[in-house]
Amino acid sequence: MVHDHPHDHHHDHPHDHSHGPHHDHGDPAHAHAHAHGADDHDHTHDHLHYGTGPAGVSVPGMSQARLIEVETSILAKNDAIAASNRRVLRALGVLALNLVSSPGSGKTTLLCRTIEALGDAPLAVIEGDQQTSADADRIRATGARAIQINTGKGCHLDAAMVGHAIDDLRPRPGSYLFIENVGNLVCPAAFDLGEAAKVAILSVTEGEDKPLKYPDMFTAARLAILNKTDLAPHCDVDLDLCEANLRRVNPGIEILRLSARTGEGMPAWLDWLRARLAEAQA
Repeated sequence: MVHDHPHDHHHDHPHDHSHGPHHDHGDPAHAHAHAHGADDHDHTHDHLHYGTGPAGVSVPGMSQARLIEVETSILAKNDAIAASNRRVLRALGVLALNLVSSPGSGKTTLLCRTIEALGDAPLAVIEGDQQTSADADRIRATGARAIQINTGKGCHLDAAMVGHAIDDLRPRPGSYLFIENVGNLVCPAAFDLGEAAKVAILSVTEGEDKPLKYPDMFTAARLAILNKTDLAPHCDVDLDLCEANLRRVNPGIEILRLSARTGEGMPAWLDWLRARLAEAQA
């Protein structure tokens, strides 16, 4: 074992994906109006906010203070394991990248094209999905070593899962380690895996507003890749506006435009990878 931490695959986190009713217990008149459908209720508030408190999330029956306490504990445990992963990877001069996106962004296709373009460069891949080994099978078909992690009901990879995979893969010194996270623009943003950087892949078919709707992910990313640019003329998408929205939530983010299918923009991506590997080896 190359790690100095205990790995725990089981983590309970306060991501409540079933949004229950919003209760306002501090205003009896408000509650009364809801109960009786009062006609004079203020209808100007036509949407509800469940994540506006200090915790950034709302869970029925749990106070904001308790939510912060639980999440802080979970993230502290994860961050300790991530720090151990990072020490191991840095000692080996391995460049680990956490590829994050929504489902269908094209990150597996991009990863396959990247592996082929890197040629004989040593690399390994950790694949994260809720179910199936389809993506890992696609990666292995390129000749690369890959480990599939199925998270079941889990919506993201965590540092312990990745630590176990690193133990099994034993990446070569001076190599690339690509971590393809579960398709999700929310939860993976909060979980450090020990990577050198998060790379957010955004398909042009998803629209220009995604950085504004999911700011945490794009704030956490060092690089954003606007993928499937060959489809832009058919999607009525404004790539300049998409870039402006990315910089609105993360002024320092690097941005590349490419098409994994046509190869447009791939040289700039490969140059970025080689430059980051040189940094890792230094």
